[in-house]
Amino acid sequence: MPITTILFYVLAFIIVVSAVMVVFNKNVIHSAFALFFTLFAISGIYVLLKADFIAITQIMVYVGGILILLIFGVMLTTKITNVELKTKNLNVIPSVIFSLGIVTILIFIIFSTKWNIKQAVENEETITHIGKALLSTYLLPFEIASVVLLVALIGSAMFARKIKD
Repeated sequence: MPITTILFYVLAFIIVVSAVMVVFNKNVIHSAFALFFTLFAISGIYVLLKADFIAITQIMVYVGGILILLIFGVMLTTKITNVELKTKNLNVIPSVIFSLGIVTILIFIIFSTKWNIKQAVENEETITHIGKALLSTYLLPFEIASVVLLVALIGSAMFARKIKD
């Protein structure tokens, strides 16, 4: 068995176990750290797929940005750290039926799809291709997206200032 296959199964195991820990853990901090392992292992899967740009983006945006923000937000809010989840009011049976339905549909799609496994994978970096495409073919949409994000940032700063004053 090739080392990449073994590494894939190890990463898949880490993803599944830590994702289950995120869902079933009653402590929010422990769930956030389990989410850290889930997102980091997903970036490892991207590395195995030779999608280096997506792997680095996954680490920088999700692991480095959003997850750290979530952890600091929870840790700085003292009222949230001692919350215990109560499952008395949840309807467990409809949730389980819905989840099993979704999993059944996904398994059916996976086994009914004709996968092209023998397709050769290029060993080139994807960052070069993405950079050239963003600065040539997709320059206008890239700039429009940056202006929209700038307007959203300015708008959120204005709303935050109005609420504070």
